[in-house]
Amino acid sequence: MKHILSALLLVGSFSMAYAVEQPTALQQAIAGKQRSVEHKQRDQYRHPQQTLEFFGVKDAMTVVEVWPGEGWYTEILAPYLRDKGKLYAAHFSADAEQPYFQKGLQGFVKKLKDQPKIYDKVELTVLQPPKLMQLAPDASADRVLSFRNVHNWMKSDQAAAVFNAMYKALKPGGILGIVEHRNSTLKSQDTSAASGYVSEDYVIALARNAGFEFLDKAEINANSKDTKDYPEGVWTLPPTLRLKDKDREKYLAIGESDRMTIKFIKPK
Repeated sequence: MKHILSALLLVGSFSMAYAVEQPTALQQAIAGKQRSVEHKQRDQYRHPQQTLEFFGVKDAMTVVEVWPGEGWYTEILAPYLRDKGKLYAAHFSADAEQPYFQKGLQGFVKKLKDQPKIYDKVELTVLQPPKLMQLAPDASADRVLSFRNVHNWMKSDQAAAVFNAMYKALKPGGILGIVEHRNSTLKSQDTSAASGYVSEDYVIALARNAGFEFLDKAEINANSKDTKDYPEGVWTLPPTLRLKDKDREKYLAIGESDRMTIKFIKPK
């Protein structure tokens, strides 16, 4: 009898260990084949699992990804939310005057169409301030996420309007998650963010002016090597490397920018 009990306990312990080792749905999405090798290599700087967990993103939620660009985070969010949740991708307008916006949207749409089993349930919306500001149905989103976009809105003097639109899209109690290149506390903030860097205090002020309450911040995406004083601003660093071969190894050794990871809540 003792031998039987011992065997059962051993099997049970193996089962528990096996269960613990199984990847979560989020980990599966991050490891998925829909992500390119180049994108996965950037995980060391962007920390998608820790970042999305900090923002409290769950697979049954309605999430808005604001200005997703080529879809680095969409490649993770779309399969993660596909079966139980909902993903809105608030991208550029097809009627945008700037060729950059048109090209960016076309590339993103092609990505969605090329892999329908991954992206068929992603709903495209338009954010092209100041005219087109409906990210999602009002008060429908559990989470609104923006990755390295605030400086772009500041450049066009539309940051306040976008924060208001993000507030409008969230449910009461919903969370806004922001990742942005972080400026030095010793520098005054250029309101056009020409260098690409934005101070935490400036982002907090934008959010509070829109009605949000500060919730928490994390050092998930920090980089102490980033001195934030480069000839071409943040774009001197990888992945852009705007100076090309000039001091390339130096900037590769620094890595991607120091980034704030900060969240706000829409009061109930």
